Amino acid sequence: MKKYFSTRIINRVIPLCVVVLLPFNKVLAQTKTEDTKMNVFVTGLINKMTIDEKIGQLNLVTIGAATTGSVVNKGVEDKIKKGAIGGVFGIWGADKVKEVQDLATKSTRLHIPLIFGLDVIHGHRTIFPIPLGLSASWDMGLIKRSAQIAAKEATAEGLNWVYSPMVDIARDARWGRISEGSGEDPWYGSQVAKAMIQGYQGSSMKNADAVMACVKHFALYGGAEAGREYNTVDMSRIKMYQDYLPPYRAAVDAGAGSFMSSFNTIDGVPATGNQWLLTDVLRKQWGFKGFVVSDYTAVNEMEAHGLGDLQMVSALALKAGLDMDMVGEGFLTTLKKSLAEGKVTKQEIDLACRRVLEAKYKLGLFDNPYKSIDATRETKDVLTPENRSEARNISKHSFVLLKNSAQTLPLKKTGSIALVGPLANNQRDMLGTWVVAGDWEKSISVMQGIKNLVGNGVTINYAKGANITEDSSFIQRLNFFGQQMVTVDKKPADELLNEAVEAAKKSDVIVAVVGESQSMSGESSSRADIDIPESQKNMLKALAKTGKPLVIVLFNGRPLTLTWEDEHASAILDVWAPGTEAGNAIADVLFGDYNPAGKITATFPRSVGQIPIYYNHKNTGRPYDGKGPSKFKSNYLDISNDPLYPFGYGLSYTTFGYSDVKLNKTKLKGTETLTATVTVTNTGKYAGEEVVQLYISDPVASISRSVKELKNFKKINLQPGEQKEVSFNITPEELKFYNTQLKYDWEPGKFIVQIGTNSSDTHSASVQWDK
Repeated sequence: MKKYFSTRIINRVIPLCVVVLLPFNKVLAQTKTEDTKMNVFVTGLINKMTIDEKIGQLNLVTIGAATTGSVVNKGVEDKIKKGAIGGVFGIWGADKVKEVQDLATKSTRLHIPLIFGLDVIHGHRTIFPIPLGLSASWDMGLIKRSAQIAAKEATAEGLNWVYSPMVDIARDARWGRISEGSGEDPWYGSQVAKAMIQGYQGSSMKNADAVMACVKHFALYGGAEAGREYNTVDMSRIKMYQDYLPPYRAAVDAGAGSFMSSFNTIDGVPATGNQWLLTDVLRKQWGFKGFVVSDYTAVNEMEAHGLGDLQMVSALALKAGLDMDMVGEGFLTTLKKSLAEGKVTKQEIDLACRRVLEAKYKLGLFDNPYKSIDATRETKDVLTPENRSEARNISKHSFVLLKNSAQTLPLKKTGSIALVGPLANNQRDMLGTWVVAGDWEKSISVMQGIKNLVGNGVTINYAKGANITEDSSFIQRLNFFGQQMVTVDKKPADELLNEAVEAAKKSDVIVAVVGESQSMSGESSSRADIDIPESQKNMLKALAKTGKPLVIVLFNGRPLTLTWEDEHASAILDVWAPGTEAGNAIADVLFGDYNPAGKITATFPRSVGQIPIYYNHKNTGRPYDGKGPSKFKSNYLDISNDPLYPFGYGLSYTTFGYSDVKLNKTKLKGTETLTATVTVTNTGKYAGEEVVQLYISDPVASISRSVKELKNFKKINLQPGEQKEVSFNITPEELKFYNTQLKYDWEPGKFIVQIGTNSSDTHSASVQWDK
């Protein structure tokens, strides 16, 4: 192999798969038959395997540079030939993957194929918005489509396993990986989890363009204390089941093929060695049939947690229900010894091996180890014009209009604009975090996107204005592993700022493209201060003093504290990190070719001191409603309790009016269905989409409930002056919660139905519902 190993390259043509729709009972029978065939095949294979070969299947290694840790596996070629490796990640490309697969299928005794994984987080080659941005679209069809395209591109380059979706609920914007999830709500996060898994895995994982999803991080990773990466998590069981576990459960119900354990502890035991989590909950309570892989060296890191040496923690992980060890090779180097010493059993090793082999069977790798390896697909399925067009459409659906005073946006396609900011003429930071195979040189900058749309119709006065940051130590941390993620202009900061001010003075409007760079969010990118960096804020303050309309185009991987910006900017358009087609999508929205309709899925605090802040909080014994004396109430002395932007918030170039909530009945019993209806009217001048949101409150229960909970939404499109009735059917299923016995049930009593444009701005009606 030219770069990795030395074997001959052979291209294979993948046969077309024909999908036939069958009646449900026939599908069920077919599934049982397939399960029986799989069981017979895998059992026969295991009976032929030595203990070393079985343990080898539990070993996942990386080839190439480390991405999320300091460990890189050595001697991979020899280990593959010995049958000591079950899967590989870190390479892609049909030729490269083909050569490595050849080693497993042609050089080993039993010819067991490898599984090939990669961090395909929000696209493979064609990059979509970061997941937090993608979730802001409130469009499950588009979210599913992004995963389908990612799977098609990934398989075209030989991959069959992706470490996505991340379904961790996060309520702390300091945590860098909030960018990789779908925000703070468990019900909404569950919908996104299902859509992503359906997109990745398709109708069958045996299809050439389908991959196996790997749900992460199991579990509760988004609850890390202090918002600090890899930190401990501690919460009640009710909080786990009610607020954090639902998206994982939804992923199981959607048929996810694999799970990844998290780094954190749960009830004092690291997730990677937590039998209650990996066996009692995931497998026994939820019925998960796939396999569980550790996160990067998570088995080894149980030593640092204080649970023993590598042999001890490896045995603990296996017995807990972990099936595959990522990178650390604790399983490979200790399990045989533990077996001899009676610390693990042959049955436990066999069970983990079975689960890994079953995953390969479900992917069709035993039928054809090269099913997704076809060099011709790399030229016709990857980063195509069609894929880029879809990325542009999906990106603009993710943008959230946070402010738009005096109808500053959309901009006119005539006149002049001052295009300023360190992200205005920038390609690298368009992609955002976690883009392993993405090529930033193929991305569209904001400047280029505007030029593509308006041509010479608008005069662009460009100035960089500021660096991402002037903090040299911060820059050093951002440029991890020697990468030049953030570059600093050689001009003095004052000179850069003056150039921006001069550009503003000779322009009709200012478009300031500012915020976080690519490496300021994502894994190991926690921030204690979530303001826009000082250098950029100084530029914004200077621009505001010119008196020209100030439009902020905000790049961010998390909610930021934007109190100054909200007060002084004319408009704020949150574009997150939009991906490959960033500039084109941003131009579409800035100039009105698309009316933004995104809604945030994570609350924006006024101050970092409010964190954790989330809409579905519990009430207190001394709540403060913002009226009357505040002393001895649950509040702050210096700021409001309220967030800057609440969950579900997002504006439009038009406006929408909501009627009062109408109920088909106000008293119900048992399994009756309640229908709640509002009339939504487009009261503005533009056609637009609106996300109509349903929340339910349970004011009297056996435990303290959340003040409200999202239960459904509908996205509608209205022409100016048009109105539509939007109805939601509500059953007792929407009333259920986990009580002190962790029983999921509902209790009779009064319920408040709330419908509105976001979690704070709703209309409500109450109902009495008896059992």
